[in-house]
Amino acid sequence: MPLEQIDLPVTFGNPTNYRTDTLSFKVVGFHKTYHAILGRPYYVKFMVVPNHTYLKLKMLGPCGVITIDTSFQRAYECEVECCEHATAIIASKELATSREEIVKEAPDPKWLAGSFEPLEGAKEVLINTSGFGGKVVHIGFTLSSK
Repeated sequence: MPLEQIDLPVTFGNPTNYRTDTLSFKVVGFHKTYHAILGRPYYVKFMVVPNHTYLKLKMLGPCGVITIDTSFQRAYECEVECCEHATAIIASKELATSREEIVKEAPDPKWLAGSFEPLEGAKEVLINTSGFGGKVVHIGFTLSSK
């Protein structure tokens, strides 16, 4: 959803051949590759011919054709920046999902370590067979589903 709308005077061309008009831009609250996007209504208003292969816009000016261009290097830098931003967003969403799963699988903090009870089917094995105070170990042969 747009936050606001702003009207700005925009000039295309150079001092010898230029065209100025007021354009309405919608202000949004997220980062994108481009600072301003001219859509089809502005293409019609200025009678612009876009060429996406060469990254150029051509429009009629008072003294001939006005050509607006950019560099392939700048377009590539914007694309890389956009991909890095998208990767960061995806990673943060995956991190949030992982945190939720970890919280669900975390052991109950009320469970005491001293309250261990052997599983059913565990076998008692005497460790120290000589003398008094023989210690017993419980050995189980089945694993729980957890």
